[in-house]
Amino acid sequence: MSTPEATQQATVRIRNIGGIDSRDVTLTPGVTVLTGRNATNRTSFLRALMAGCGSDAASIKGDADEGSVELELDGRTFTRVLSRENGRVESSGTPYLRETTTADLFAFLLSSNEARQAVVTNRDLHDVIMTPVDTEAIEAEIDRLQTERKETERKLDELSSLESDERSLAQRRDELQSKISDLEAKRDDVSARIDEEDQTVEAQRENQDELDRVLEDLQEARSELETVRFRLESERESVESLREERSDLEDELDSFEAADIDREAVSARIDRIRTEIEELNTTIADLQTVIQYTEDVLDGKAGLVEDSLGGDDDGVPTDRLVDSGTITCWTCGSDVDAEQIEATTDRLRDVRDDRRDQRAELRRELDDLERDLRSAEQSQKRRQQIQRKLDRLEDELDNRSDQIASLTADRDELSERVEQLEVEASNLRGQAESNLIELHKKLNEVEFSLDRARDELASVNDDIDAISEQFDERAELEARREELAEELEAARTRIQSLTNAAVDAFNEEMETILDHLGYENIERVWLERVERRVREGRRKVMKTQFELHIVRESDSGTVYEDTIDHLSESEREVVGLVFALAGYLVHEVYEDVPFMLLDSVEAIDSDRIAALVEHFEQYPTYLVAALLPEDAQALDAAYDRVTWGDDVNSSTA
Repeated sequence: MSTPEATQQATVRIRNIGGIDSRDVTLTPGVTVLTGRNATNRTSFLRALMAGCGSDAASIKGDADEGSVELELDGRTFTRVLSRENGRVESSGTPYLRETTTADLFAFLLSSNEARQAVVTNRDLHDVIMTPVDTEAIEAEIDRLQTERKETERKLDELSSLESDERSLAQRRDELQSKISDLEAKRDDVSARIDEEDQTVEAQRENQDELDRVLEDLQEARSELETVRFRLESERESVESLREERSDLEDELDSFEAADIDREAVSARIDRIRTEIEELNTTIADLQTVIQYTEDVLDGKAGLVEDSLGGDDDGVPTDRLVDSGTITCWTCGSDVDAEQIEATTDRLRDVRDDRRDQRAELRRELDDLERDLRSAEQSQKRRQQIQRKLDRLEDELDNRSDQIASLTADRDELSERVEQLEVEASNLRGQAESNLIELHKKLNEVEFSLDRARDELASVNDDIDAISEQFDERAELEARREELAEELEAARTRIQSLTNAAVDAFNEEMETILDHLGYENIERVWLERVERRVREGRRKVMKTQFELHIVRESDSGTVYEDTIDHLSESEREVVGLVFALAGYLVHEVYEDVPFMLLDSVEAIDSDRIAALVEHFEQYPTYLVAALLPEDAQALDAAYDRVTWGDDVNSSTA
């Protein structure tokens, strides 16, 4: 919708576009009325403004080799330059929009506007509304979400036994903790008894140098054994910390998608697409020039068709079109029916629209390829950084694992050394000392069992931590499964929601417009969303369509349903404009382009034109309407007005 706080003026500078030599026009937010007679280049101005936004609607002035449009808006300048090169029209510059399909359909409401014409010609309105929607991309998204959901459910099935595994490990952990507690109590008891026996032995000891030496060696060996045990525990803690860091890095590494694209092939494809887009731009511009010139001829613009018609001094070319119904073809010189030229022009429009569709598809593919290429490069760089860090961690883990193995071997060797010294001391001492030796031996056995229990507890805790991580993964997978279900539902209903919104918008706006315009014999005009079985290739499929209903009321008060063919030209034009407005609202075109252009509404009477403009005014930031002077008089005097005529063709407004 138009933003109330927007006060920025928009300035349009035109050089050699359509029938305009040079003109600058400043637009303020709100309604701007272009007032002037037919063939005074009001439509050329609108097409120039469309070109500044990025559309291919404009053409170069017949006697010029280059034309340009500058659009100043929001402190920025957007340009579009058209030039003749080797018999073709090339476009360049930086227009306001990169892609104008939606704006061409629902914001630029000239006489040839496809949405307006779809109503008049009774085309499938659903296809027109859905033109900007990439239904193939939505279907691809649905396939991707279904695949991810299946993979998520497969992983959850694999993790279904986690509770049972965790209970078994927790039970074993409790058993080991209880065992360690008992062993520590037993160790403390044996240590206390050793202290008591030491006092007894000291009282009985005689000068036994050899025994002193053995006991000294025994004490030294026990001290070394304690040191080794402490270092071993420290190394295990360090290894655990390194493993956690490694796990975090591996998780981050797994979160990256493998950059498996062929970069050279993608780059080559990008270059080819850019070339194809340039070629399509040239073709579209050429077709638009021919179409625009033909439309100008058929509209009877004297400044453009006199030479083509070959009129003499006694007759007016437009009179000859009306009187004879034929035109002298400006390409072959033969007389042809105007209807035949119109049919040819329609075919050219179809070709042009097909090229536009091809270009839009190529642009989408170009965006995807460029995004994939950037993503692959960034992902590869980060993966390399993580991999280097993982390599360093692996080296450190290997070193510490080797250190643990070495310390374990030292511990076992020292335990064996302590046992040997205990036996030797036992042979050198009396009974009391033998008891002390037995206690030392028992203490060593207890501490050995304690070491083994602690080792097993550490392993069990590792397994429990691993399961805890898997629990986190399962919770994430379950949450992701719910998200996928919601995303799938949203993707499946996206198109249906859009079509329902289009129907609601049209019906609401149509009801409001009919109330404002006061068509007494029209009771209601409304759209209905229906599903019909149609043939596509060799099979029949269900397809969504829009069915337009027109309900009239006769002089006697009888209500009956009519068809679009029986509406007056004024009524058809109103329905077409409201349909275009519905598309404008549903696709939120006002978010992308601030302009709405209105032209060729002469079939509607002045008061109703004024009511239409007043209703449309609430949506865009800038509403530019091209009107005849007598129609413009019915509009609010507060609206800005820009006068058009042969005498002001090169002036500034």
